[in-house]
Amino acid sequence: MKRILVTGGAGYIGSHTVLALLDRGYDVTVLDNLSMGHKAAVSPDRLVVGDLKDADALDHLLLSRQIEGIIHFAASASVGESVTDPAKYYRNNVTSAIVLLEAARRQSVKNFVFSSTCAVYGIPASVPITEDLPMKPISPYGRTKLVIEMALEDYAHAYGMSATALRYFNAAGADSKGRIGEDHRPETHLIPLLLQSAMGGEPISIFGTDYPTPDGTCIRDYIHVEDLASAHVLALEKQTPGRMGKYNLGTGQGCSIREMIALVESITGRKVPFTEGARREGDPPELVASPALAMKELGWRPKYPEPDGIVETAWKWQSAHPKGYGR
Repeated sequence: MKRILVTGGAGYIGSHTVLALLDRGYDVTVLDNLSMGHKAAVSPDRLVVGDLKDADALDHLLLSRQIEGIIHFAASASVGESVTDPAKYYRNNVTSAIVLLEAARRQSVKNFVFSSTCAVYGIPASVPITEDLPMKPISPYGRTKLVIEMALEDYAHAYGMSATALRYFNAAGADSKGRIGEDHRPETHLIPLLLQSAMGGEPISIFGTDYPTPDGTCIRDYIHVEDLASAHVLALEKQTPGRMGKYNLGTGQGCSIREMIALVESITGRKVPFTEGARREGDPPELVASPALAMKELGWRPKYPEPDGIVETAWKWQSAHPKGYGR
């Protein structure tokens, strides 16, 4: 298996995964509608601009490029927005994924890796989070991801597909060589927002300071985007026909918002202005992964187990590209 389609491959995690695949010798095609992705994040000769809802175009692309495996990133991914506009999330995350799965089935593409999320657990029954915990998502975003996980399990069982869902925690950081990085419009991720504030941007908002955590702010497990990318490649290479694999991807340690602010200030040497506000709907107090199963079954190990390295690579990219891909 050498010819891989990466949907949403011009986006943040997708573009880093494309680099990891190319480094492993894969022939990669990127499909992206560029609603959130960036042309500059991928090589022009690999990019196909198109929409997942176009079934005929998908059939042609899979057939003409002789695609053998799919890594599916393309989705809307803001918890807060999903609460206020759930219809958008069911269209983009559920309907489009089913169109893609059906195209894959018609063209006999059996290998499928799905970009899922820890949001499928909702407020976890215990921490660190293991894959066998109940899945009770509390946001439309989490529910749409869970729907596709269930669909993948059914497709694997009924049609012999090799499927993997990677439930990752808080993606952060940038390519260690400085080639690509994080540039969302609008930006919603904590670390780039902190860096922007440190560079003279708007103060960040802390949503909730009364959570049942040591300093009252939410705790999250931050994982380097290169570590996520390597896990997608490993998942593709270790799939089993007819089986659905589900893996948490995180470092196994949490960092609160206040702790992350202090870390960013230490690495950049700049103050991070912030304001404190009310809790945001859909935010659990603590999300920390147990990555033991991914380590055991995929042979995956994070290169960046500590948040320092994550922030350092993010700072390297953002300080060199203060306007992101718009420079």
